[in-house]
Amino acid sequence: MSVNGLAHVAIQARDYSATIAFYIEVLGFKRGHHWSLPLFRIQEASMLISPDGRTCLEIFDNEAVIPAQGKKAASEDQIAHGALLHFAFYVDNVEEIYQKALAHGARTFVAPDTLSLGEPPLLVKNALIHSPNGEVIEFIEEVDFGRIT
Repeated sequence: MSVNGLAHVAIQARDYSATIAFYIEVLGFKRGHHWSLPLFRIQEASMLISPDGRTCLEIFDNEAVIPAQGKKAASEDQIAHGALLHFAFYVDNVEEIYQKALAHGARTFVAPDTLSLGEPPLLVKNALIHSPNGEVIEFIEEVDFGRIT
């Protein structure tokens, strides 16, 4: 047995339609399968397929009763704590996708910058935003984290 890669990350959306639109219009996801599951009070759920055609985001409506890690934030200003801190997307141009995300309702968390990690230094160009739904998303230009130092 082996792990073949990350299948999906699940998100519960405060505004289901706006969340779907953000990932499609800003990050280039495609809407795959869509369903409802009354047993779990899921009115709407969709699997969004990433541009790599393999990894996905599973989006649930706000009233869905699904297993979750941590607690929902009571307001947009409150930080929610759980196992997932943020998720990251490799992008061609951090500044460009960062500006596009802001134009579509995202909020700045960390503006685009180049970080120097460790010794010898590994340069990482990235930015972080809060999506309109509240997820912390990192945009990062390709970097080889497997480099042996």
